[in-house]
Amino acid sequence: MRTTWTIAGILLLTCACSKAPVQQTGSAPAAPGAAQPATPVATSSAAPSLPGQAAAPAPAVKPVPAMLPDVVARINGEPLSKAEFENAIRMLESQAGQGVPYDKRNEVYRQVLDQLVGFRLLVQETKARKIVVAETEIDATINQMRKQFPSEEAFTTAMAAQSVTLAKLKEDVRAQMLVTKFMETEIGPSVKVTDADIQAFYEQNTDKFNQPETMRASHILIRIPQNADDAAKTQARAQAGSVLAKVQGGGDFAALAKEFSQDAGSAPNGGDLGFFARTQMVPAFGDVAFSLKPGQVSGLVETQYGFHIIKAAEHRAARVVPLAEASGEIRQFLTQQQQQQKAQAYVNSLKAKAKIEILI
Repeated sequence: MRTTWTIAGILLLTCACSKAPVQQTGSAPAAPGAAQPATPVATSSAAPSLPGQAAAPAPAVKPVPAMLPDVVARINGEPLSKAEFENAIRMLESQAGQGVPYDKRNEVYRQVLDQLVGFRLLVQETKARKIVVAETEIDATINQMRKQFPSEEAFTTAMAAQSVTLAKLKEDVRAQMLVTKFMETEIGPSVKVTDADIQAFYEQNTDKFNQPETMRASHILIRIPQNADDAAKTQARAQAGSVLAKVQGGGDFAALAKEFSQDAGSAPNGGDLGFFARTQMVPAFGDVAFSLKPGQVSGLVETQYGFHIIKAAEHRAARVVPLAEASGEIRQFLTQQQQQQKAQAYVNSLKAKAKIEILI
């Protein structure tokens, strides 16, 4: 599996149409011990801090003007445009499922600007080192994005809503892949998590492994496009109803999920979401899922993401997750944490050498 570098500046440049909006604005991995459903119905979960890590008082934030100039920053002479900055804000809002709160505007805008500056420095570094990504890889990534939408028209509409052209999407994907490739080479070999690290984290964060009642289920999702009108919703409902009829007629749920589900995270696995707690899902989904008995299939369940068909597999009582079971997730969490820290340190080193002009 390719490493996904979790520095927020890298993530911001991934086009919002490549994923469903989620109720989460942070880039930290979820807390070990919590279920990790790869689905757009999951709600946010906070990552644990390192033991002994204290929160520093927030510094005063310089106000961001209401009217932005055409160029908001220059990085080694390269302009960072108002359009690019505003598009990053729109993508962040889309992923969060809401606009930036007025009282957080200065803080969020400054963070986004800082992340964009860091990302631009990384892209410049890939060019200086003559790193390349094959056109076939870029096209394959964009095709994967397309598959998350019910039609080419829905894909185009989603891009238009974000003011993203296909050419701009391709440019952003290229930059994302270049930076990911570079960071894998530059930082990847230095990231090391030992068994002792995993055990120490487990022992120092025992409260993180108190798991509530969970269940395992699969689902088939037919998406409702963003800003869909009544006709589009009716079409999505009809498509979901057709799939439900196939399930109720004795069709293999996993096979139908692979064929029809528009949740790219779970469809390849037959719709399997793994184990999750009720509160990890949006209420409409969680309430229905937990009402099902193992093997039982729901009717159509509507959420803000679309229409779901849910099949329950297993219920598990509340428990303390043992180290042997949690170790894989702890390793992933600590690995991502190291990646974030090392990536941010590397970006800081680039900033120290760069000429950066912030114009707002």
